[in-house]
Amino acid sequence: MTIEVFEIYKETLYKFILAIVFGGIIGAERTFAHKQVGLRTFSLVSLGACLFSMLASNFPLDSNSRILANIIVGIGFLGGGIIFLHHDKLVGATTAAALWVTAAIGALIGQSYYFESFSVIILVLLILIILQYVENKMKNES
Repeated sequence: MTIEVFEIYKETLYKFILAIVFGGIIGAERTFAHKQVGLRTFSLVSLGACLFSMLASNFPLDSNSRILANIIVGIGFLGGGIIFLHHDKLVGATTAAALWVTAAIGALIGQSYYFESFSVIILVLLILIILQYVENKMKNES
């Protein structure tokens, strides 16, 4: 009995750590890019989404989907506070979108979709790093 309980807690701890690390990776990129939201916020969002996702899995399917949907609502509230207009330029939209995807990654981890969460974090990093380079190149040419 004790080994079974330990295995359950080990899985929970693994999910929490993975959510913090994956959120932190995206947050670190945002920090290195000198954006207004960084490492701690992204780690907390991913962890929170993971926690709510794990909690949702203990309820019937209709409640599960409502809890997961409300993660999106909460992140929308946070993302809306990040986006603002500065000198006729929209600022923070990419960071808000990255925060939104980070919440989805945390929810994936909470539901034990580890391969999917790893795949998405690779794609997010490619988008944030590679496409930033492409975008800068395009701006310089025009």
